[in-house]
Amino acid sequence: MIRGIRILGTLAIAGILFSCNGKKTEDTNAKSEEAIAKEEVREPKPMHVYSKDSINVKAYDFAGLEYFLNQKNDTTYVVNFWATWCMPCVAELPYFEKLNAKYKDNKVKVLLVSIDMHKMVEDKLIPFIKGNNIKSDVVLLRDPDANAWIPKVDSTWSGAIPVTVIYNKNKRKFYEKSFTYEELEKEVSNFK
Repeated sequence: MIRGIRILGTLAIAGILFSCNGKKTEDTNAKSEEAIAKEEVREPKPMHVYSKDSINVKAYDFAGLEYFLNQKNDTTYVVNFWATWCMPCVAELPYFEKLNAKYKDNKVKVLLVSIDMHKMVEDKLIPFIKGNNIKSDVVLLRDPDANAWIPKVDSTWSGAIPVTVIYNKNKRKFYEKSFTYEELEKEVSNFK
């Protein structure tokens, strides 16, 4: 009889502990889901960071880069795809730099997405950034499957560069062309 009471007592205590733990787990899960819903999506971890001469270039595959193409806040994003070997790209970079300097305090963010080969980063891209005193954020798109990610940027993109995407939470526009500064500034003003 005493043995039966002990077993029942042990089961009762286990039941109470289990139900309390179950309740806490449900509350914790509910809170964490609620907290997650309120949190901003954080910048993804780069697949690699290249460093030379105090300059860091983060490399992302397209899955990581998508974060930068889909922000839903009150900032206008100007995302330019370019490469150091592309003469029209290099010619228009000063316009993106001027735009970045002029509007950086007005909720406009410029991101320069290099599609240079990853083997060229330390010998070409970083010296280019340093030599041209590039202040805009520069990331490397290190994803060899261009046939998969090009249409994800825009279904009309032929694959040629330079290409620019300007967007905010209400509007998105794709440009497969080179810009003058005046054209670029006019397009950005249409997003305010």
